[in-house]
Amino acid sequence: MSTYDVVIIGAGHNGLVCAAYLLKAGYKVLLLEKRSVPGGAATTEELLPEEAPGFRFNRCAIDHEFIHLGPVVEELELEKYGLKYLYCDPVVFCPHPDGTYFLAHQSVEKTCAGIAQYSERDARKYAEFVDLWQRTINAMIPMFNAPPKSIIDIAGNYDLKKIKDFLSVVGSTNKALDFVRTMLSSAEDILHEYFDTETVKAPLARLAAEMSVPPSQKNLAIGAMMMAMRHHPGMARPQGGTGALTAALVKLVQALGGEILTDQSVKQILIDDGKAVGVRVATGQEYRATRGVVSNIDARRVFLQLVDPSDVDSADEHLRERLDRRIVNNNETILKIDLAMSEPLKFIHHDHKDEYLIGSVLIADSVKHVEIAHHDSSIGKIPDADPSMYIVQPTMLDPTMAPEGGHTVWIEFFAPYYVENAEGTGLNGTGWTDELKNKVADRVVDKLADYAPNVKTATIARAVESPAELGERLGSYKGNYYHIDMTLEQMVFFRPLPEIANYKTPIENLYLTGAGTHPGGSISGMPGRNCARVFLHAQQPFLQTFRDAGSSIKSVFDGLFQK
Repeated sequence: MSTYDVVIIGAGHNGLVCAAYLLKAGYKVLLLEKRSVPGGAATTEELLPEEAPGFRFNRCAIDHEFIHLGPVVEELELEKYGLKYLYCDPVVFCPHPDGTYFLAHQSVEKTCAGIAQYSERDARKYAEFVDLWQRTINAMIPMFNAPPKSIIDIAGNYDLKKIKDFLSVVGSTNKALDFVRTMLSSAEDILHEYFDTETVKAPLARLAAEMSVPPSQKNLAIGAMMMAMRHHPGMARPQGGTGALTAALVKLVQALGGEILTDQSVKQILIDDGKAVGVRVATGQEYRATRGVVSNIDARRVFLQLVDPSDVDSADEHLRERLDRRIVNNNETILKIDLAMSEPLKFIHHDHKDEYLIGSVLIADSVKHVEIAHHDSSIGKIPDADPSMYIVQPTMLDPTMAPEGGHTVWIEFFAPYYVENAEGTGLNGTGWTDELKNKVADRVVDKLADYAPNVKTATIARAVESPAELGERLGSYKGNYYHIDMTLEQMVFFRPLPEIANYKTPIENLYLTGAGTHPGGSISGMPGRNCARVFLHAQQPFLQTFRDAGSSIKSVFDGLFQK
C-alpha cells in the first residue's frame, strides 16, 4: 500500500494543474490515469501509425482561448517546460453557398473591413458587438479565476480596467436589468438584434453552439461571446498540438516530485469514518491519501459509481438522487473525424488563400443550418442530410504535426449519443456501430467536398471516432466532454449542484475539479487552480484567509493606481 498526502483521480489538464499547485505548496501528490497516456481530453496522438506514420492528431481540444484569460501558464511558468503558444490570424473562415465568406482576423478593424463588403451596417454593428462582449468578459473573468463562493478571491482579481468594464455592463439599474435580460435570451436572439446577413450570423451562431446547445437555447446568450474571445485574448494552439500543454504540465509535476501512474482505472474511493482516505484501482491496488482525494472526473460518476452508497447517504441523504435526477445532460456529443492529407484543403469557390486555413473553418450555411445540427442531435437524430461542421487544419499553423508536405484535418460533427430507434444496439447500447459511424463520416466529407473538392483526392488515411467511442475513451457520461451541460442553471455556484459547487463535497477530504466544476469545460486550467486554492484553504484556513485577503487588497490597490 502506497501513501500520499493527496491522490488525484484522472490526469486531465485540470488534474495536472491542481497537482502542480499542491506540489508547489509542499504536498506529496499522486495522479492516477485510466488511459495509457495522461491528458484526458487534452492529448495529441499518432492515430494512424501504419496508414499515415508521423501524422499527429488532437483527440479532442484544439483551439485555446480561455487559458489566456487566467494566470495558470504564467504562474506555473509552463514555458520553462516546453510550452509555446502559436497565435492564429486569421481566426475564422466560413464559406457560404453563394460564394461569399466570413473571414475574421485577430484585428477587429480588419474583420469589419471584410464584413463591409457585404453590409456596412453589419460591419459597424460587429465592432459594437465585440466591444460589448469583451467588456462583459473582462467583468466576468475575475469570477472564473476564483472559487465561486470566495468573495475575497473574486475581489482580488479585479483591477481598475475590470472594475470599469464591470460598471459599464451593470453600473446602473437599467444597465443591470438589460444585462440580465441579455443573459436570459439566446445567442440567436442577440445575433438577430445586431446583424442582417447570414454571412455574419451563421458563423457566430456556430461558435455560440460550441456550448453544445442550439443557438435558439434561451438563457445561453453568453455563447455569443465565443467570437469576441478570438479577437482578445486571441486564439492560440500549443506548438506540437494540445498534448504539448499536457506534456509541459507532466514535466512540471514530475520536476516537483509528483507521481503519475497510467493504466490505473479507479474503481472505488475509500471512505473511513466519513473521510476520504484513498482509492482502490481495478487491479485491487490501494493508494492511501492522508490529506485528501481530488476527483478530476464528474460528480455523477464519483458519487453514483465510486463511493459506497451508504457513505454518500451518511454525508447527504439527498445527494445521490439529486445527482441522478437534477443534473441535466442532453443527448448531444460529437463524432470526430481525423484526416491525414497530402496537401491542404482548397476552397476553390471562395477566393482561396492558404492563410484562410490558419484558424477555424466553419461550415455553417445559415443560423437555421446550425440550429438543425444541434436540435436533431438532442432528440437522437443524426443531422447528416446537410451536415454543419467545425474544421481545423492545424498543420497550416504548425507543420511539426505531420511529415514534410503532409497535413492533418480535424473535424467536429455534432451527433447524438443515443441514436433514435437504435437504442440497445451498437457500442454500449447507443446504436453506434462501425458501419454507421463511417457512413455518417462519408456524408460529412461529401459536404466538405462541396466547398473543398480535393478533400477526397488528397486524403491518405482517415480515423473516425463515434460518440460512443469518445464517451468510452474519456469515461464521460453520455459522451459529454463538458461533464455536464454548460447551461446557465448549471454554471458558477450551481455547477454541478449548489451544495458541491465550491469544489468541496459533504464527504470530508473529498474534492472535485475538472470540466464539471466552476467555471466549466474548455482548456483553461481554472477548475484545477481554483480547487487547489480551496484545498489549501482547508488545510490552514486562518493563515490562508489572511494571505488571500492581503493579496486581494494589494491587487485592488495596484489596479487602482497603475498607470
